Amino acid sequence: MVIKKHCIYLLYSFLMILIGLSVTACGTKIRDTDYGVFLSISDDMESISDYDTVVIDAQYFSKEDIDAFRAEGHTVYSYINVGSIENFREYYPEYQDLTIGAYENWDEEFWIDVSDRRWQDFMMSDLIPSLIEKDVDGFFVDNCDVYYQYPSEDILNGLTNILRYLVSTGKTVIINGGDTYLDAYCQGGGRWDDVITGINQETVFSKILWEKNSFGTASQKDREYFQDYIERYAQKGAEIYLLEYTHDDRLIREIRKYCEKNGFNYYIADSIELD
Repeated sequence: MVIKKHCIYLLYSFLMILIGLSVTACGTKIRDTDYGVFLSISDDMESISDYDTVVIDAQYFSKEDIDAFRAEGHTVYSYINVGSIENFREYYPEYQDLTIGAYENWDEEFWIDVSDRRWQDFMMSDLIPSLIEKDVDGFFVDNCDVYYQYPSEDILNGLTNILRYLVSTGKTVIINGGDTYLDAYCQGGGRWDDVITGINQETVFSKILWEKNSFGTASQKDREYFQDYIERYAQKGAEIYLLEYTHDDRLIREIRKYCEKNGFNYYIADSIELD
């Protein structure tokens, strides 16, 4: 009798495991898209081979690694940080004196004076060419929100010089966020496609709860603001990408439905480290 009860218990446990795996698989399937952002990997591109288009930090990969990955049919965009600088970059000591403020929630990062010609020259004569030499297909341009933090004409013009140079290379140029900058540039008479080809917007539907080290849901006000931003530029011809952070299956389904309806690309991360 004890043996039979034990067997029934084992069978029941096995069935629960199978059900759990099935639910997990369904949740994973919802998260799978053709687009993925992976900034914390540095040595194994095969681990992201399920994605057609990936964003990586190409400074930490060789040309051979990227060429081999592209030869398999993948599109590779490189992360490039134009508006701030991290203290782990090898070039940090040379440009540390150009930092203009601390970066909230990221202790190792600082906003940088993009209006300074030294920084612009470094971007256009050194960093960007070095990434192009690795045969990346385009750029994922981060921290143009330096203009939101320090809204001056000099900062706007500095960003514009770098972004125009990026577009002139013929590569895809996806600005991450950057709504305040892009709107100001266009309202000043500039054409959006002089400085970008697409927009990646984080946390349209989701929200990072920094104090709790967890995720939540964006407010209706924030959602409507960012939806207006990306939809306006989508209508002009910009390619749109969403980067969301959540474990909530209901929210994941809502994001997927919205993106599929509008023809937007999306990636749903379960870690702010994007690993």
